Amino acid sequence: MSSEQPEQSLPLPRAELRGASRVLDALERAGNRLPDPAVLFVLLAAVVVVLSAALATLTFGEIDPRTKQPLVIHSQLSGKAITEFLSTMVQTFTSFPPLGVVLVALLGVGIAERSGFINAGLKKVLAVTPRVLLTPMLILVAIASHTAADAGYVLVIPLGGVIFQAAGRHPLAGIAAAFAGVSGGFSANFIPSSLDPLLQGLTQAGASILDPKRTVNPLCNWFFCSASCLVIVAAGWYITDRVIEPRVARTPVDAAPEGEQRMTAALTPREARALWLALASMAASVALLVAASAPASSPLRAPSGQLTVSGAPLMGAIVPLIFLFFLVPGLVYGYAAGTFTSHRDVIDGMSKTMSTMAYYLVMAFFAAQFISLFNRSNLGALLALKGAAGLQALALPSAVTIVGVILLTAITDVLIGSASAKWALLAPILVPMLMSIGISPELTQAAYRIGDSTTNIISPLMVYFPLVVVFCQKYVKGTGIGTLVALMVPYSVTFLVAWTLFLLAYWQLGLPLGLDAPYVYP
Repeated sequence: MSSEQPEQSLPLPRAELRGASRVLDALERAGNRLPDPAVLFVLLAAVVVVLSAALATLTFGEIDPRTKQPLVIHSQLSGKAITEFLSTMVQTFTSFPPLGVVLVALLGVGIAERSGFINAGLKKVLAVTPRVLLTPMLILVAIASHTAADAGYVLVIPLGGVIFQAAGRHPLAGIAAAFAGVSGGFSANFIPSSLDPLLQGLTQAGASILDPKRTVNPLCNWFFCSASCLVIVAAGWYITDRVIEPRVARTPVDAAPEGEQRMTAALTPREARALWLALASMAASVALLVAASAPASSPLRAPSGQLTVSGAPLMGAIVPLIFLFFLVPGLVYGYAAGTFTSHRDVIDGMSKTMSTMAYYLVMAFFAAQFISLFNRSNLGALLALKGAAGLQALALPSAVTIVGVILLTAITDVLIGSASAKWALLAPILVPMLMSIGISPELTQAAYRIGDSTTNIISPLMVYFPLVVVFCQKYVKGTGIGTLVALMVPYSVTFLVAWTLFLLAYWQLGLPLGLDAPYVYP
């Protein structure tokens, strides 16, 4: 695949966008002057250590909702903290949440890629998908991937680059669009997922502080989140095609990753037959999973009988299932098409896939240590609680308060990536606080979900951010933190503004947020 993109396929930047482009260029240059991401995490860890030691001597009046005690900052410079850090360093790295997800899933995806199965499937998809609909289709698939936990980060985002490259478009634009859908639109989903009951449980706990009998339905935001898909797809489509793609058009692609250079050729009869056999094996795998999970007594179900709640065995098995669902058709295609001739080819394919993750492993090690120190220090909790207290003190009108909740969450999201961790801190404060001024827990949770999603994509501290940098470097080796942040800022700002306005309009029209979800309390 040529690194030059066809000029006629890329819309020229409009005059009003050139000023924004200059700002993004400056942001990219500044960001890329930062140290290597691994070193940056080391420096940030040092800041946490020094800051925690300084603040540990102070007394704070905020009550930690997790312990019901006054919030305490734990110094990471004490002998005990240093000993704990050193003794748990290996465990901190090996238990780093994205690490197992990425490596296990990529073993299966690597086989599917090296065998040629993914390339063959993309050729078929591109043959039937109009070029003009490629972007919204990619973003919609990215949104749907939320149902499978974090699978979108390791599957959809790299495929975004592959699909755009194959269509003669810039691969960085494809990665940016997929990243925006997977992470920037995290709470926009028309399919219920384990996140719904996870947040609901924390919301109900917060509501019970003021009203012990108040219950919250796990699908209290389902209708709103489903409708939000339209906002994310439309906004992401516009930003990708009108802002990002013209911007990256002048960035040369260094080289297509191995295997993607065969994308231009049509399928041979043998490859076409192999593709149908592989798809049939994938369909058989899905049918087997459906049959295994359908019975009410299925071991894949939670004790409550549900499949998608947090803690259900099926949800815990998502990553191994991804491994199998790509491994099986990858093997079938490889042997049928002749790209695999023995088991040694299979193991070699896995090995080559793992070799591309070397840089990510280095970054993941230092990222895991920094996040561990930050969490142990309680600095993130302090920032979240101070922000919530400031919001309460302002005593703003209901609509402005909801906007304040969104902005507070968006700012906090830059520092604390986990949706459940942030809500565990904020729900006991924000939910009863807003109930006292007549705003329902369900509306507060909807506002939280917007802020929790939109700034994921511009935070280098988000656990999957280094992985997306690695995906970009496969095409443009000079990609750094600044490059990716500059790519994602237009999505982040647009999503934040458009989604907030959408919630306010949705509220004004009185459309149902979800099941058993009023706007007012009581």
